Amino acid sequence: MKKIIGLNDIARLDLNLATSFLAIWEERSVSRAAIRLNLSQSAVSGALARLRVITDDPLFVRSRIGMEPTPRATAMAPVLSAALDRMSEALAPLSPFVPEGVARALVVGMSDDFMLACGPALVRRLLAEAPQASVIFRQCNSRTAAAMLEAREIDVAMIAGGKGRGQAIRYQAIGQSSYLCLADPIAHAAPPTLEDYIALPHVLVSYSGRSGLIDEALQALGRKRRVITALTQFAALPPFLQGAGWIATLPTHAALALARSTGLATFAPPLALEPYEVMLCWRRDGDADQVSQWLRGLMADVWQAL
Repeated sequence: MKKIIGLNDIARLDLNLATSFLAIWEERSVSRAAIRLNLSQSAVSGALARLRVITDDPLFVRSRIGMEPTPRATAMAPVLSAALDRMSEALAPLSPFVPEGVARALVVGMSDDFMLACGPALVRRLLAEAPQASVIFRQCNSRTAAAMLEAREIDVAMIAGGKGRGQAIRYQAIGQSSYLCLADPIAHAAPPTLEDYIALPHVLVSYSGRSGLIDEALQALGRKRRVITALTQFAALPPFLQGAGWIATLPTHAALALARSTGLATFAPPLALEPYEVMLCWRRDGDADQVSQWLRGLMADVWQAL
């Protein structure tokens, strides 16, 4: 019956057995193998004896021209040589990271307010440093980022607010954001008072499509606004506001990005709204990943340059 070597047997094997075997294979001599390995001849002979027991094969037999390999040794040699080469590669010091060598698609998760504010600049920065790379943006938020990371649907996420529940997720605060109002400058020549603000028709952008932080802040004041329509995408706002007297309150970074591209006006909301943290999150196995480290650095730089 063929003997099967299990994991426990492999764990007890000495790596020197493989190096001794390959030295004998290449030198066809125990004494020359010992000189090559800077070991005593008895140490190499002992290694060969152990290998003969493990494999139940003589492996090398003496002849007039040296130690001739058996068929089993001939089959083992390329496998052990490749295995030692792979181990050497695995244990070698990492090469210095060069962004130009990144030639794959990097998948970034963020909601569309961050895409509006950071997306174009992030792609430009990334391509300037890694021309062979590309970026895929996936919609996510603080409620969905951890699950998407754990499912390996995204590499890194930029989210608003607190940490999720992922057991293997890292979080890093990279700054803060707050809120601005966005409206047509012709319809709103001056920032509204609180009374005017409440009376205006509001366009809501909300993950749930029902209510948002503004409604909670107004409720604390015993007030309520009139929401005439609700969207789930910030990018859809401009056509609703242009040429109308309607108003929207949204994250500062998204409001500024939309104002720059559409000519809409921004102004401070007439009620106190707490700023919130902007965070990056990633899987713990990305801690030592040089590509992940570089990508996270780019994302933090782009955010902090806004």
